[in-house]
Amino acid sequence: MSVTRVFIHGLESSSDGTKGTYFRKRYPDMIVRDYVGTLGERMNTLNDTLAGRKDLILVGSSYGGLMAAIYACENEGKVKKLILLAPALDLEEFEHYLSKKMDIPVIAYHGSQDDVVPLEPVRKIATSIFPNISYNTVNDDHPLSTTFPTFDWDDLLEINN
Repeated sequence: MSVTRVFIHGLESSSDGTKGTYFRKRYPDMIVRDYVGTLGERMNTLNDTLAGRKDLILVGSSYGGLMAAIYACENEGKVKKLILLAPALDLEEFEHYLSKKMDIPVIAYHGSQDDVVPLEPVRKIATSIFPNISYNTVNDDHPLSTTFPTFDWDDLLEINN
């Protein structure tokens, strides 16, 4: 099975940010692109990018985590795994999906010092929608500056599994 790996950056970031650069360098087959505009415009870009693809592993950071979660909720059969990094699931744009129950595997990392996306409300939302979740609190800030590069990305992205 051929897996498609995708990184979705946050609201004020780009494909050239720290995480985008990290993924592009280490995983050249990973889709790392820019998302701009409103949430609707960003979702259109994501939907166009992933049209016709399946067996997706989506990595979403902050606002990109919101986008990844929305995509998964709308395309459950296409998503193999969701990796959420301090996902902005507490925004009103996600309220429409709060009654969903998704059985896909989800791994989340959220910094205990996050001053942008509130840890506990987001954990509550994520564990409600994604019962098959491993929600990890790490001693870090919103961008996960210290811990992000220490995660076992080969394992998370199912490289050589």
